[in-house]
Amino acid sequence: MILDKFSNSQRKFIMPVTTVIMILIITVLAKFEIINNYFQTIIVTICINIIMSASLNIVNGYMGEFSCGHGGFMATGAYVSSVVTLVLFKNGNAITGHALLPEGWALLGFPIAVIIGGLASMLVSLIVAIPSFKTRDDYLAIITVAANFIVTTAINNIPAVGASRGLMGMKSVMNGMAGVIDIPWILVWGLIFAITAVVAIHFLMNSTLGKGISAVKYDEISAEIMSVDTNRMKLIAFTFSSFLAGIAGGLFAHLLGFINPSSFGIMKSTESLVMVYLGGMGSLSGSVISAVVFTFLLELLRPAQILKWVIIPLILILIMEFHPEGIMGSRELTQVFPALKKLFPANKNLEKPEALSKEGGAA
Repeated sequence: MILDKFSNSQRKFIMPVTTVIMILIITVLAKFEIINNYFQTIIVTICINIIMSASLNIVNGYMGEFSCGHGGFMATGAYVSSVVTLVLFKNGNAITGHALLPEGWALLGFPIAVIIGGLASMLVSLIVAIPSFKTRDDYLAIITVAANFIVTTAINNIPAVGASRGLMGMKSVMNGMAGVIDIPWILVWGLIFAITAVVAIHFLMNSTLGKGISAVKYDEISAEIMSVDTNRMKLIAFTFSSFLAGIAGGLFAHLLGFINPSSFGIMKSTESLVMVYLGGMGSLSGSVISAVVFTFLLELLRPAQILKWVIIPLILILIMEFHPEGIMGSRELTQVFPALKKLFPANKNLEKPEALSKEGGAA
């Protein structure tokens, strides 16, 4: 096999190098319009859906809780990152009227603004998470749905960000970046953030912390007996998941150039749930695959308009009835194709049964 020709030290560079080459190729193809604007939008949408699906899977899949308010955290990230970029880089914005910095500086400021949006979502999730520690299952679902409505209703009543009319102007920020280096920046940043999110979740769930998060799913009481700080695990999982949802929201806002509170209602949270259960609970590979499948499915059903929200839930019902584990179940691609394990070195100590007890002693 080709991989056998590389040493262990060389194999760990194969995926990073391949990923960078892939991003460069897609950017060049988009620059010369071989990949047109329509397909660029689909690719960025896939990236956003990957982040949403994989991040929600941390809570609903790996941790075994049931959160259904991901749209609210996405809204927080979308609005906060949009306000930051508009105030800093857009003249004539509806908030301050003039930009604080030259629009060309958006090239450096945009990723920072998106991360700030993610941090704002993390803060909101912290407010939700702390009083929710003692709730599980249906009760947590109700709390997160309520949080989704609270966030969207609050935004709906803030005139500074357009209230129900919405907020616009983010496209000009992207155009300012293109004025410095003429490439499709939203595509580039979409790919970078999506890949970074997947890698971060992979390392988190294969770490000692990740095993502690999984322990909550299998038996929370037993985990506490083994000295696992389950409240801490819940807090880490929930806030990190919401941080990534905020990142997805920032990308979503700058992709469309216009957002309003109705974009982040319960239907947006439902989309995330559909992708998680379609891909498989506790499978990062499944989240990525389901995000791709779901995005293309939405595009195919676009002519059906409102009927697509009859067809998509029907598909979900059929999956839950006849294939409830989803596309991947709880498996990863490395389990389906063992040869791929050579590209993803894992901490072997964490694969042993005694790893959890070690984590418990450290917690």
